[in-house]
Amino acid sequence: MSERAARRETANVVWSGSWVAERLGVQLVGDGKPDGDRELRELLGIALRRNPKRAHLLVSNVLGKHVPQKPSVVYSVGFELGRRVHELLGDAEARRAVVLGYAETATALGHAVADGLGVVPYLHSTRRPVEGVERAGGFEESHSHATSHLLLPENPNLLAGEYAPTDARQGGCAAPADVPSGAPLVLVDDEFSTGNTVLNTIRALHERYPRSRYVVVALVDMRSPADHGRLTEFAAEIGARVDLVVRNSGTVTLPEGVLEKGQALVAAHEGAVSATAEAAGSGTTKAAASAATEAAVGPGCRPCTRVDLQWPAGVPDGGRHGFTPAHRAALEPALPAMAARIAASLGDARRVLILGFEELMYAPLRLGTALEDHTDAEVHYSTTTRSPVLAVDDPGYAIRSRLVFPAHDNPADGPGDRYAYNVAGAGFDAVVVTVDSTADTPELHASDGLLAQLAAHTDHVLLAVVPSYVPSGLTSYVSERQEPSVLPEPLRGPAFSSYAPDEVGWLLQDLSDTELEAPTEEREEAIQSGGAHYAESLPVEYQPSAQYQSLFKSALDLSAARVARAVGTVTETVLAELPHSRKRGGTPSARPVLVSLARAGTPVGVLMRRWARYRHGLDLPHYAVSIVRGRGIDANALRWLAAHHDPADVVFVDGWTGKGAITRELSAALAEFDGFNPEIAVLADPGGCVRTYGTREDFLIPSACLNSTVSGLISRTVLRSDLVGPGDFHGAKFYRELADTDVSGHFLDTVTDRFDEVVDAVDAEVKELLVADRTPTWEGWAAVERISEEYGIHDVNLVKPGVGETTRVLLRRVPWKILAKRGAGADLEHIRLLADQRGVPVVEVDELPYSCVGLIHPKYTRGATGADGKAVETK
Repeated sequence: MSERAARRETANVVWSGSWVAERLGVQLVGDGKPDGDRELRELLGIALRRNPKRAHLLVSNVLGKHVPQKPSVVYSVGFELGRRVHELLGDAEARRAVVLGYAETATALGHAVADGLGVVPYLHSTRRPVEGVERAGGFEESHSHATSHLLLPENPNLLAGEYAPTDARQGGCAAPADVPSGAPLVLVDDEFSTGNTVLNTIRALHERYPRSRYVVVALVDMRSPADHGRLTEFAAEIGARVDLVVRNSGTVTLPEGVLEKGQALVAAHEGAVSATAEAAGSGTTKAAASAATEAAVGPGCRPCTRVDLQWPAGVPDGGRHGFTPAHRAALEPALPAMAARIAASLGDARRVLILGFEELMYAPLRLGTALEDHTDAEVHYSTTTRSPVLAVDDPGYAIRSRLVFPAHDNPADGPGDRYAYNVAGAGFDAVVVTVDSTADTPELHASDGLLAQLAAHTDHVLLAVVPSYVPSGLTSYVSERQEPSVLPEPLRGPAFSSYAPDEVGWLLQDLSDTELEAPTEEREEAIQSGGAHYAESLPVEYQPSAQYQSLFKSALDLSAARVARAVGTVTETVLAELPHSRKRGGTPSARPVLVSLARAGTPVGVLMRRWARYRHGLDLPHYAVSIVRGRGIDANALRWLAAHHDPADVVFVDGWTGKGAITRELSAALAEFDGFNPEIAVLADPGGCVRTYGTREDFLIPSACLNSTVSGLISRTVLRSDLVGPGDFHGAKFYRELADTDVSGHFLDTVTDRFDEVVDAVDAEVKELLVADRTPTWEGWAAVERISEEYGIHDVNLVKPGVGETTRVLLRRVPWKILAKRGAGADLEHIRLLADQRGVPVVEVDELPYSCVGLIHPKYTRGATGADGKAVETK
């Protein structure tokens, strides 16, 4: 459910702060914008707590801590704040940022902000000391009942400044701490009330890790007018820029004496509840509560069902010790399968709560978002907490019910009560308790423990345990999280692909016997609805008509020399710029290791290898690896490459650039691996995204015209958690049954045959390129953003620029329309034929940096096509 839908659900109901407002005069006042007061009240309720520093508690309806909420709503709020931070910082600064969230309330919010910001590392403060982990800092939270925040990153340099990773597990090191860093630090909390906590944090960290920019993010800015200038003054004092990004803003009006009145009201109400309970004979002691719970559960009855999540190895349970982009890339593909395991244990439950545990908020939140996609049940999310809050069963009060149970994670500050709010009486017929393994203790399973307490209020209690992450180097590091010691050898033809065995080694696993294909329309609907990732299935292979096959062969004959020239130019540029003075094991290393991005890059890698042999007698190693937009490059493939070659010799190869999404994906993914150069060498770079290219013209590369039948009969790569385990390469299929229509060898041989005639042209071009300014302009990305807005698409992922990408749209996706540069000729003949076959309009336009652009049908559902299955043009 969207946040807007959730707001509609809560419209015309009693404000959950009215009980406190009526008794104490506490009010929420918006920022003066239209509907500001209403929006603030939709976002926040008010409750009371025993606290000598602040009696009232602002209770968020979208944080997922005290009030159960749809997981998708909770996650989207943080993610959108992250997108706003990205817009504020810009692409370059956003890529270098580090995000810090506050325990316990904002650990998931901060993590969601990090996800929205992009491929950045995340850390949250913690109140759980971990023996053997060096403190990288700490600070105090002035108004909290538990004040000490520890910073315990696995890599102690994570907060030091520039994020320069050196190890895939540790997530990197940084510049010396005495050098002010340009890398922004993004601090995330649920509420910005006085600014004291943020000032304490920045002051403590700035002394140790000075930097020039901070961004403070919060759901609400509730500072008083007197506090508004403090942040600016503090920024000037330390000589840094401090920005503030919030979802809503306003103030809390507190009448004189509200603290004393609030404490008296809490005491009076708790006394009345105790007296009522005694009069009813229920008692108030823990022993009586335990007996009542045991009776409700049944003598000797186990109050929960365990769910084996099969949490991905090596992925931290949260950001306590740091959570890197590589960790995120490993978690994302595993979420659907974990959610499916939970769904399989829910039975006929229709209203489900995912209940997290104190600081462990992000893992259960993401399990909840995935579960929403795997069940028709109504899914909510909240977590337990250390914070004692008064419960009043009144619709005008934010905390309607309270479960009290003993701490079950052996906390450093000793035993004590913990709480779950708004769970009892909320009508959940299943509760999925999610804890880390440190908290899976006898206290959790005791007769007065959390599980038993829940069993008295719901029909079905499930327990999902996430392995507690233990930083590397500690003696308790568990073996199942160790990286695999032996990775499989590359697959080669003819057993896998129709290429000769020396042409390419595929760092993939063979999924040929697995049914992965789905109709194009079904895939498009699932991808755009968020129900599936494009890499989790394969499109049905397009089988070209006789007319199209004839067009391909004609196009190949016309363009073969042009392709050969681009192959020679990019290969010679790579050979000229690879350092020749490096040594490996005492032996000079002058040979690049070609690593093509499967599958569009693989024919190009084969051709580059052939050119190096033809022109220089070099026998270059060539491998193909998988990279998936949004999920990164195959980490196991990189480990294999690092174990067999010098990473500095690796040259990544692709066919062409569109808007540069894969270029950015590769750069972000390689930040977790030492020694690899993130630059890509391509035949054509019409988007202006790379330094190493054969040409920046957008021309027809015939290998883009077909799918597997021009790429060694190999499918697009697949990344799905039930098929690709922690120690596996990504997968792909070998379509042996299409051998009769395979033109992979014909394409390679036709281009290779033209090498002789382009040698002089290649030498001249390379001479010019080596002294030219080849700095990426990212012209294509800007054009895509403009087109996305101009045509009302509002999603750059649905705009596919260039001849190659447009061809892919027509072969694999549900196209909406094709934009063709006015006057474009033979390069677009196959585009026009495919568009005509699928009933897609081709619109000629001016001022297009590409020959053509393919637009995927926006907000596609199967209802968006006509009865004949052809795309409907929007009038």
